Amino acid sequence: MPDPEDKTPGEVDALRKEVKRLRAALNRMTPDLGALLNRRGFVVYKKEPRDDLFVPANRHRAGYYQMMHRYSFRLFLRDVIKHQDGLTLENVIRYATVTVTRSYLEYLLSIRLLRKKGEGYALVKRPIRSFGTTLEWYIAELFRREFGAETAWGVKFKRPKVGGDYDVLARFEASLFYLEVKSSPPKQIYDSEIEAFLDRVYDLSPEIAVFLMDTELRMKDKIVPMFEQELERRFHVPPPVIRLEREIFRIDDRIFIINAKEELLQNLKAVLSRHYRRDWLPERSVGRARRAGARRSHAT
Repeated sequence: MPDPEDKTPGEVDALRKEVKRLRAALNRMTPDLGALLNRRGFVVYKKEPRDDLFVPANRHRAGYYQMMHRYSFRLFLRDVIKHQDGLTLENVIRYATVTVTRSYLEYLLSIRLLRKKGEGYALVKRPIRSFGTTLEWYIAELFRREFGAETAWGVKFKRPKVGGDYDVLARFEASLFYLEVKSSPPKQIYDSEIEAFLDRVYDLSPEIAVFLMDTELRMKDKIVPMFEQELERRFHVPPPVIRLEREIFRIDDRIFIINAKEELLQNLKAVLSRHYRRDWLPERSVGRARRAGARRSHAT
C-alpha cells in the first residue's frame, strides 16, 4: 500500500478538495439547519444583522477572511472600531509593530473600509458599535469555508424563557453546533454570561456547544472556575470541567471552552476531532465495558 506521506503537495490539496466536495454532497442529503432547529421547536426570528458588520464588499471578502486568521489583525480591528472617532496610527499600535500596523491601515484603505481624514483615518461606514458582530461573521465563515458546514450567525428566536442571541449555529450532516463568541478579555466576562450560555445550551440541546473567547489569555484562571461554580449551582453532582489540551476544556464531551491560543482554527479542529472520535476513545470503551459487566452481574 502506498505511504500517504509520499503524496505530493498537489495531490494532498486535491484530496482535501475532494473531502470538502464529499462533505458538501453529504450535507445536501441530510436535513438543513432550519429543519434541525424546527425539530427542537425553534423558529428563526432574526439573523445576521448588518448594522455593525465591519466587512468589505464581496470581491474583497476572501482576502479579508484570510487576514482575519491573524490574531494581531483581529486585535487591530478592535482598536480601529474603538477609536473610530479619532483614528490615528498611534491609536492602534498596541498589538503589532509600527510597520505591520501601517500595512494593516493601508490594507483597510485598499478595500475601502477606511478613508483618509486629515492626518488620520475614518471609517467609511460608521458608527460601528463593537467588533462582536464581525467576529461572529468570521467564525461562521470559518465553519463554512474550512469544514463545509451550513451556518447562521447573530440568530434570534422567540422563546418564552430563554432569550438572547445565538452567536453562531452550524450544521454538520445531521448534527447541530452552537457557538458563543466573545471578543472581550476574561476580566470583562461575568457570571451572568456563563449562566445565560448554559441556559441556551440546555434549551437548544445541540450535539456540541462551544464557549469561544478570542483571547490568548488563560481560561483556567477565571473562565473555568466560573463554569465550575455555575455547574455546582445547577447540579447536585456537577459534571467536571476537564482539560482536553492546552487551554481547551470539555464538559461531558458536549460543551467546550476554548481560546485563541495556537490559532482559533486549530482549536476548533481539536474540538471537532474530540466530537467525532469520542465513542472510540479508551475511557468511553472502559466505561461501557464496566456498565455492561454491572448489568450482567445484576442479571445473574
